[in-house]
Amino acid sequence: MDYETLVKRLPASSLETVSNKLADFILTSKNDEKMPAALANSILLQWRNDLLKSEHGLAALLEAAVLLEPEKTIGFFTELQMTDIAGEIKATVQP
Repeated sequence: MDYETLVKRLPASSLETVSNKLADFILTSKNDEKMPAALANSILLQWRNDLLKSEHGLAALLEAAVLLEPEKTIGFFTELQMTDIAGEIKATVQP
C-alpha cells in the first residue's frame, strides 16, 4: 500500500486530528513487537523535527497504525466518513 498516496487524499482540515489519533494508536498498542525499527526511527525523527503532520510524517504514522492496530485504524477512518481510505486499508490487511 502506498501510504503517502492515501495521506495526500486527506482533507487539510483533518491532518492534525488524524496525526494525533494515529500517534495515540501507536503509543497505546500492545503489539509493539510488530513495529520495524526503521519505521519507529522514522517516526521519532519526524516527531523530533515537528513533522508528524507533514505528508511523510503522516504516512509513517499511518503505516505503523495499520501494522499495529489495523481494526482501530479502519474504524477511525470510517468514523471520519473516509470510507474509501478505510476500505483500501481493510483490503490490504485482510486476505
